[in-house]
Formats: sequence, C-alpha cells, structure tokens
Amino acid sequence: MTNVFRSRLLLALGAILIWVCPLTLGAGGIPKKDVWYSQHYIIMQDFERKLYRDLTEEGRKAFQQLFWEARTPEARAKFKTRLEFVTKNYWQENKQQPWNTDRARTYLLNGSPASIDYDQNISFQTMVLPGQVADTTSRSNEDIGANRAEVWTYPYDQYFIKYTFVYVNPNQWRVTGSAQSGGRYLGEFEAFNKTVTFGIVEVETYKQDLSVLAKKK
Repeated sequence: MTNVFRSRLLLALGAILIWVCPLTLGAGGIPKKDVWYSQHYIIMQDFERKLYRDLTEEGRKAFQQLFWEARTPEARAKFKTRLEFVTKNYWQENKQQPWNTDRARTYLLNGSPASIDYDQNISFQTMVLPGQVADTTSRSNEDIGANRAEVWTYPYDQYFIKYTFVYVNPNQWRVTGSAQSGGRYLGEFEAFNKTVTFGIVEVETYKQDLSVLAKKK
C-alpha cells in the first residue's frame, strides 16, 4: 500500500466517528422479519419494493414466484451463487441473516470486487462508534490480521467505484458513506446491476402480472 493511499484511507477512516451509513437501500430501510425480502430487496427495483410492502401474505408468495420468472435463469443462478458465498463467509456478523450485512449486500448486488485493499490496525485500538467501548478481545477469527478497513474496488465504464468498510466493535464491518467514492457514478453503477445484471426481461408484462396480486386493505 502506497503512502499516499494509506494517508487517504486514514482520513476516510476518521469519518466513522461521525457518520456510518448502510449501502444505498431506498425507502423502507433494512428488512429483517421477511427472510425472502431481506435476501432480495437489495437487487429489487423501487417499484417492486413499494408494491411488495403493500401485499398480503398470499400476494407476497405470488410475487416471489413472479420475481424470478420475470428474470433470466442466468440471473437467478448468479444470485444463488452470491447468496451461498455471503452465507458462508459473513455469518459471523449476523448469524441469523448473514446476507443482511453491509459487505453481504454489496456482494449480492455487485458481485466480487476486482480488488480488495486492506488497512491493518497495528498500533491503534479497535475503532468504535461514539458511546461504545473498544474490546479488542472480541475480535473474530475472520479478523485475524486486525484489519480495520477493507476497500472494495469495482471497475465501471472508465471509472472505479470504491466501497470502504471499517471494523466496528464488537463484530461488524460497516460501509462509510463519506468513504464511498466514484462520485455520482456510484448510483449509476448500482442501478446498472439492478436493471441489467438482474434486469427484468419483459417489464410491462411483469407489471401487469403484479397488478392483480392481493394487496392489504
């Protein structure tokens, strides 16, 4: 890691003390109770999220079937592979829902990054949020190298999109909103993966099928 990169990374890490935010989620926040929705909402388009929240239990089951019928088998296979990866690798952060973590959501939507850069905590204590107390004894086996930051880089067009994840006590990796880079192209990159990587084949036909699903009164 170059001195210039390390200096920039250390400045980015300071942002954790004042602002930690999740990956772009859209309206509705992070779901927890509906397992299917908590796995899929990160790749859903806005109109799908809005409709799903308004459906009855029966309507949601029908939606779940239509969701993948409207997409290619290749897209479904890609999502299944990514879900298996995050379930295997990020369970220590969230044992009940490994896919409901910042790194997992980033991976589900964008896939494997082209590169991951690390910054190791050699001479400093565990980074914590305001009001928390550092506990260096609780670091997981995954964090064996005392990594305090991971920077995931994705190529997009002629740009590079970066996500910076910092270790937050006791055992989480959180994406820092102020450390996401790529400027306005970050949103374009995520939109591309929703509409192209996991795109709908026949949008109007799909919307028509969804329009008859049972909604809450």
